[in-house]
Amino acid sequence: MAYTPKQIEKYNRQKYISYIEKIKKNLFSAFRNPSMDAEKLKTKISELMQGFEKLEKIRLDTEYMRESEKYIQEIYQYIMSDNFDNNEMNNIRDKQLGVLNRLQKMKNKSRYKKEKYAHKSTTEGWE
Repeated sequence: MAYTPKQIEKYNRQKYISYIEKIKKNLFSAFRNPSMDAEKLKTKISELMQGFEKLEKIRLDTEYMRESEKYIQEIYQYIMSDNFDNNEMNNIRDKQLGVLNRLQKMKNKSRYKKEKYAHKSTTEGWE
């Protein structure tokens, strides 16, 4: 069975987005883990980014995904810099967890905005 171009595009899009989520999840667990050191983080992020760069770049529509991709690129550049060490990692740990948390809130914000349910009361029609 041959796949249509639309199916292939959808598959590539899903793969690209899930890889962004995978990198963010790994960064979050790395920053949360107190025993993670700078060298382990450098090797982990470089492995993940090598896989990410192999993927075909996809246009992202939502603000959340664009911000996530931008964050991943910025943190990769920062981690791979020469002055990144254990001391520097400990200094930025809380800040980066805050940024990742803000991105997660941005993702969740869109889930609860269903306007068609906003005006209904939970007890409406129970009489």
